Amino acid sequence: MFLEPPTTVVPFTPDSDGAPRRRRVPWRRIGRAVAPAAIFLGVRLVGLAVLAVLATNQHVQLGDELSSWDGQWFLGIAQGGGYDGVPAGLADAYGKRSAETPLAFFPGYPATVAAVRFLTGLPLVEAGLLTATVAGVVAAHGVARLGELVPGGSRRVGLILVTLFSATPMAVVFSMTYSEALFCAVAAWALVALLRWQWLLAGLLTAVTGLVRPTAAGLVVAVGGAALLAALARRDGWRPWVGGLLAPLGLLGYLGWVGTRTGSVTGWFDLQERGWGSHFDGGAATLSFAREILASGRSVLEVATIGVLLGGLVLLVVGVRMGLPWPLLAYAAVVLVMDVGSNGLMNSKIRLLLPAFTLLLPMALGLARRRPGTTTSVLVAAVVASAWFGAYALIGWPYAI
Repeated sequence: MFLEPPTTVVPFTPDSDGAPRRRRVPWRRIGRAVAPAAIFLGVRLVGLAVLAVLATNQHVQLGDELSSWDGQWFLGIAQGGGYDGVPAGLADAYGKRSAETPLAFFPGYPATVAAVRFLTGLPLVEAGLLTATVAGVVAAHGVARLGELVPGGSRRVGLILVTLFSATPMAVVFSMTYSEALFCAVAAWALVALLRWQWLLAGLLTAVTGLVRPTAAGLVVAVGGAALLAALARRDGWRPWVGGLLAPLGLLGYLGWVGTRTGSVTGWFDLQERGWGSHFDGGAATLSFAREILASGRSVLEVATIGVLLGGLVLLVVGVRMGLPWPLLAYAAVVLVMDVGSNGLMNSKIRLLLPAFTLLLPMALGLARRRPGTTTSVLVAAVVASAWFGAYALIGWPYAI
């Protein structure tokens, strides 16, 4: 015996003469909803197309390039089900490996890849790329919302910001098995929650970012500082207190866990210095690197690295002068200081600056005031330049990014 189907509403409305008329599909509303995702995916497809052409010319496999360098470490952690099962062939920048070396990589992205692999049945690399792509789409929607919420913001500003975000010089890693896309996705929505005074959500999302990348420190400063000021002003009751206390839990929790595994409070920082020569020196190494590269101009990537870092500093100053919300500037400033102030692999500094996407707000606000033709020309140029630069960094540049 079968149940009768429920009564459905016929998708017709009467015309003036009583004849049924089919309801129109709300294409404009649908287009508005999917625009950030469409822009992000479109820009990344251009980048992948250029990368595929260069990979074919150089006789290398596209899949291998998209899962290279740090991507191999993240996939190794995901494949082994944790830090103790990482394949033995992986080593640090000096070709060395100990039982503690994998702990240098935060667990958020590989854990997500492992979950996606389990749920979809996809091979490991494909699961990693799908995770990064979906995270990039989520990030694009968060970035678009930020562009609407800032003073002087609008839907137009948001979509321009998404285009700039998707076409930053090293945006190619958003299409790789790297953790930047996932971090930016959670960070963008944490900042959206912060601007809307949703303290618990902002604190919880900030805690999640602390399990993905160390640049969560920038969010901890932004969310924690804003929550403290709101609490002292007795605004929103107990919520700022709880949100501010939640914010650092992920980052401190992982650093503390690594400390227990290594037997040192500074265990994670020690691993970074031993394995990749990375430590905070206040910018001395970056300054020395800039002097050498600007004098010799020995490679495109290295000269571009100095240009991007200087551009980040300029955009931060412009953002301050424009009066952008201080938490957005504080977040970007901490990420920028962590990048400029650290020694280590200098050729990774453009990538490490990707989470500071709020630095792009002055550009987005400025372009939104220009004529459509001017704005379109600038954005198309940015997309093309990003596509070539990302392909060059993976195919032409022989070292890690």
